[in-house]
Parts: sequence; C-alpha cells; structure tokens
Amino acid sequence: MKKVAESPASPARGAGPARWQDQLRAAYRSLDALRALWPGLRPTPAMREAERRFPLAVTPYYASLVRRPDASDPIFAQCVPAAGELLAAPWASRDPLAEVPFSPLPRLVRRYPDRAVLLACDACACRCRHCFRKRVSARGGPAVSDAELAEVARFLRANPSIDDVLVSGGDPLLLPDARVAAILAALRSVPSVRVVRFATRLPATLPMRFTRALVRLLRPARGGPAVFASVHFNHPRELTPLATEACARLVDAGIPVQSQTVLLRGVNDDPDTMEALCRGLYHRRVRPYYLFQTDLAEGIEHLRTPLATGLAIMERLRARLSGPAIPNFCLDPPGEGGKIELSPDYVVERRPGATLLRNGGGGRFLYPDPVPCPAPPDGV
Repeated sequence: MKKVAESPASPARGAGPARWQDQLRAAYRSLDALRALWPGLRPTPAMREAERRFPLAVTPYYASLVRRPDASDPIFAQCVPAAGELLAAPWASRDPLAEVPFSPLPRLVRRYPDRAVLLACDACACRCRHCFRKRVSARGGPAVSDAELAEVARFLRANPSIDDVLVSGGDPLLLPDARVAAILAALRSVPSVRVVRFATRLPATLPMRFTRALVRLLRPARGGPAVFASVHFNHPRELTPLATEACARLVDAGIPVQSQTVLLRGVNDDPDTMEALCRGLYHRRVRPYYLFQTDLAEGIEHLRTPLATGLAIMERLRARLSGPAIPNFCLDPPGEGGKIELSPDYVVERRPGATLLRNGGGGRFLYPDPVPCPAPPDGV
C-alpha cells in the first residue's frame, strides 16, 4: 500500500488544507485573491505597484493568523504589499549584504573563511515583505540541479576550511523530499563539512511541511555532519500548536532548532511583544539565536527601526529572561563587514582601580579591579 505523507496535525478551522502541497496550491498570489478572502481590503494604487515590484504569496494557513486585515495587524504587515515599499532611500540596495561579489559559484556565497551559503532555490511559501534577498526570491527560477550540487561539492573539497554550510534560498525545505535528500548527500560527501544548517521560515508559514518523512530525512547520519534548523519567527502569534509540533519533531529527532527574528516596525518593535516571542520559543525548546536589525534592502525602509529601539528591547530582555532565552542583537552593515553584535552599555564610568556599572533595573555598582599581587619570592 502506498504510504501517504501525513501532516503534523490538522490546521485550525479556516486555515485551509491539511497537506502542505495543497496549501501551496491554494496560496493567495494576488491582492485580488486576498480581497476575496477579506472583503474589506481595499488595495490602493501604491499597494498594487508594490505587488508588481515584489509579487506576493500567502498560504491559507498563514493568512488565517491575521485578525485584522490591515497594516496594524503584525501578520498582515509581514505578508501583504504596502505603500511604504515604494519609499526610496539612498542606502537601499538589492544586495545589502554584498553577496553577489562574494559568490564564487552562482549557487554559493562565501563571506567568511569557514562558512558558506548554498542558495538551493528561489521559492518561498510566503513572500515576506521584509525579505533582504528579493533579487533571488522574486525571480522564480529552478531549484539547484544535480550538476550545480556537484560543482558546489567540488568547490567545498577544494576549500576544506569551510566546515559549516547554511542551506538557504528562498526556502530550501519547500523542495520535495528527493531534492532535499540530494542536497544532503552532496554536502555529506565532503569530509570537511561538519555542520549543515537549513534556514527555513516554514515552521511559521507552512508547519505541516514537517512530516515524519522529512524529519527522518534531516536526522543527522552517524559519522556525518551535524544538522541544525535555523527557523524564523517574528511574532508570538506565529507560535501556534502546528508550529509547536513542527519544532518538537525536529528537536526530538536530534536536530537543534534556533530562531532568527527580524526587528520590524509595527510588528515586534516593543519589549512586551519581543519578550513574549522569546519566552514562547524558549518554552518550545527553540533557542532565540539572533535578533536582526532590518537590513538596508530595497522596499523595507518603512519597516526599519532606529538602533535605539533594539537596544532598549535588549535591555528589557536581559532584565526579564534567563540567558538561553535572550537572542544576540546584530546588524549586517553594508558591504563585507560581517555581523556586528550590539548590546546596551552598562558601563557608567571607568575610574582608577574600579568601574561603575548599572544593571537593567537602574541600580549602580562599583566593581574594583584586582589588587596587584607581589611577585613570589625566589625559589617558590
């Protein structure tokens, strides 16, 4: 009997089909389709121009998380074209992380000596309006081919200092199981690759993709590289029972799960929301890994926040959460600078022999430098 791949659980009422393939077929791909779902939606000419520049895609599941079909809703704001996408800023770039000049192969990005990014596909279940890689995700090209995978493997063997490969895109886990298996086989064939990370937004936008078959496929092989899942949650409303089960299946299979969050104006740029998100991830055995300042990419200027906003949020998190539940607040500056970690400044004053510090609650503490120790006597 042919085995049918199961979904983690049935979606909530109104969330659409239970099978992930059917979710993709039923995805909303135009403002007019969303208007049929939300009759009160009135697309403006500016919204339609934003849709033309960066097409939309929203799964029925993710659309069901919207409570108010307008820009004040944090889920709506992440997936529906907005007039703000037309704002032009002199620093906005199609390639804000300078990936193109650091691409030795069309499918490979190498910005660090020991790491590389494999761009496995262009497709995503939902087209996030804050995407920094729209130059890739908007073009709708084919998935990585066997010939391209062989080329990537040859490059990695010739560069054994690369021991960590992030498989990204688009969303690589949107590919069929057979293509995911081919990617894993190619990377496992390179002895110097010791870590493979899959960057995916699907636990938030298409959690029924995490069938038992897929999770078995991702499970680390004995003697092979470690496998991690780098997931992407931006709002506590995304932590649904289906998302929880998808993450649990990964963790239970020995796949560590860490979350990357983008700081977005009107979505999660207040301490209460970010605390709820980080606490919710931590309770689900998902490590809040990065909180990213929004990149200087085209079409997302309206979602950017001042650095002071992120620093204030980090101070709140450090005062309220235990260490493993606190993400690293980072930004990627333009060009080849790499990630820069940002943290609130707790040093009030440096004095001779001591440092005056403050804590998140406003208390002040004087911490002395060590007393100079005399040299031991000869012969001791």
